Amino acid sequence: MKVLVVGGAGYIGSVAARALRDAGHDVVVYDNLSTGHEEALSRGSVFVRGDIADAQRLEETFRVHQFDAVMHFAGLIQAGESMRLPGLYFANNVVYVITLLNLMLKHSVMNFVFSSSAAVYGNPDRIPIDESAPTCPTNPYGESKLIVERLLKWYGSQCGLNYASLRYFNAAGATDDLGEEHNPETHLIPLTINSVLGMGPDLTIYGTDYPTPDGTCIRDYIHVLDLADAHILALEKVFSGESITCNLGNGTGFSVKEVIDMVGRVSGKPVPVVEGPRRHGDPAVLVASSDKAKEVLGWRPKRTDLEEIVESAWRWKSSHPNGFRK
Repeated sequence: MKVLVVGGAGYIGSVAARALRDAGHDVVVYDNLSTGHEEALSRGSVFVRGDIADAQRLEETFRVHQFDAVMHFAGLIQAGESMRLPGLYFANNVVYVITLLNLMLKHSVMNFVFSSSAAVYGNPDRIPIDESAPTCPTNPYGESKLIVERLLKWYGSQCGLNYASLRYFNAAGATDDLGEEHNPETHLIPLTINSVLGMGPDLTIYGTDYPTPDGTCIRDYIHVLDLADAHILALEKVFSGESITCNLGNGTGFSVKEVIDMVGRVSGKPVPVVEGPRRHGDPAVLVASSDKAKEVLGWRPKRTDLEEIVESAWRWKSSHPNGFRK
């Protein structure tokens, strides 16, 4: 089928776009390159440079191409930034998604795969988190994802849209030539690697007095290739006329100190670390139950070992010290 991948030059979107191509699908990537990279574009895909806010550019893209489905990876993702700039997040992550959905309906494209987030849960009342847990976001980023999920139910029931809302936990890892490069970087594994390579400040551990075995927060890290596999399966599910909302996680949590120790072991270098106070709103433990994705999609994450995840990220960054810049 022919798939429009909005945000397909970004970290997760680029890996998913390549997985689509490898699975035999035709891919059109739509991206403004504000956080994505042209060098990360899937080989053999068509690239349209455009902003999701540009309804006319999107309209032209739909008119030129006869899409069977759309995947959306164009959300803003920084929870802290969303607290300072809620309007920006609600515009990009909600208003422009509505524009996209309406264009899909106009052009009879009835299959949609949406990048949602574990942030819809807020501070969970039980671990592991399954899809029946209360959704109570603690920041505009999580709220924006939850609003779109609610919208999708109405687009599904009233307009016949088939959709998959995939609630990511912590995407991590890399392929040999596609890795994680954000500016600014906010994710633990690349921040730790950057500090080891002298490409960033000493790593700050935000809180060492949590009720966890080593006192640091525990998070669920899911390899980006496993996320891409889930998107292919979700596309097949929606194309068969079904809709689903499910978690995508490793099912195992790793603490901040465990991640730091693993980066040190993989790199063979000490990680420069400083301890800081807790950040407001950081839960002690966030670990997913992905049983629903396994049951309904037939998905099985293959790269669940922390060493494999960290090693892939280290290998990519070591061979791409300037990221995608030559």
